[in-house]
Amino acid sequence: MFSKIKSQFMLDPKIIHLNHGSFGATPKPIFNSLVNWQKKLELNPSKHIYDTFDLLKESRSALANYINCDKDDIAFMPNPSTALNTIIKSLDINPGDEILSSNHEYETLDRTWKYISKKTGSKYIQVPVSLPLESENDFIESLLKQITSKTKIIFLSQITSSTGLIFPIEKICQIAKEKNILSIIDGAHVPGHINLDIKKLNPDVYTGACHKWMCSPKGTAFLYVDKKIQDIIEPLVISWGYDSDMPSHSQFLDYLQWQGTDDVSSYLTIHDTIDFLKKNNWGNVSKQCKKLNIWARNEINKLLKIEPISDDRFLGQMSSIPIKSNNILEDQIEFYSKYKIQIPFFKWHDKEFFRISIQAYNSKEDIFKLLEALDKKYNN
Repeated sequence: MFSKIKSQFMLDPKIIHLNHGSFGATPKPIFNSLVNWQKKLELNPSKHIYDTFDLLKESRSALANYINCDKDDIAFMPNPSTALNTIIKSLDINPGDEILSSNHEYETLDRTWKYISKKTGSKYIQVPVSLPLESENDFIESLLKQITSKTKIIFLSQITSSTGLIFPIEKICQIAKEKNILSIIDGAHVPGHINLDIKKLNPDVYTGACHKWMCSPKGTAFLYVDKKIQDIIEPLVISWGYDSDMPSHSQFLDYLQWQGTDDVSSYLTIHDTIDFLKKNNWGNVSKQCKKLNIWARNEINKLLKIEPISDDRFLGQMSSIPIKSNNILEDQIEFYSKYKIQIPFFKWHDKEFFRISIQAYNSKEDIFKLLEALDKKYNN
């Protein structure tokens, strides 16, 4: 689709890569930035490890401008799961408290909430959001019906991992504020995928991955926490920032920015990452990728005689397709080994799916090859 941009990625050209959503892919200029930062840090580790706090401030500032929030309200994290575990394990959750969520959430976070519920005696309620998803109001009403006087937290993905759907999170955050309920949003798939404006969304907590759709190096994510609740956030690891001998203006940053020795070079690439996106007019790239994704989803559904799981307006650059499979792991291995196509297959509740992700390095030719493979596999 974008041949000049495609040449910037280091992906194996013998493979059709349709799984950007899982782990992303890093263009050469951003990867070179990572290597340059690693080299700089190695020149004088004893000095530069301490210098990184000033450098992290610059990176936080660049990211804050990109997602529209205060630079001191975000801390870098290796991934959204770590970010959300930090939050979940910091909260004062009591027996009988209810955490309201959906049945479309990322499985590892479901496991975290179930762990906390078992430990505290609280209830993790996964509201069924039926498919096909055709109405924002239906989605919102399904959640509103489950809010009770015991609802303490609403936890939702802005873009779901399993079903690839964009939920109307801004309205949910507004409702949560009105009802004095804590809103925690998993935006792992959002930055670089759809527009993210933290101040407009106004969540209490938000986490996003930069290593997915922003194309940052692996292990680059952030945690945003509203100033009003930053004092209750505790570090996963107690280190030098806890009860610091030299506290900064922010306990939140003291606690979370230094949890032992870590390679922060990926966090320092943020400025170069955003610069790459701007130079390549990434808003237009995402728009074209969305068009290709919707076309691909519709062609696949037509080939397999399957009804879509949502209206087009709930889609970005990912689509999940329901299939009939006796062994999803074998199917995934077959598509990679036989057809050289990288796509994830998975179970979602009692159904089987595969998911496509469309990024700047993909084209209609990739989809034609996928359609050919799907026809051989499922229509013969």
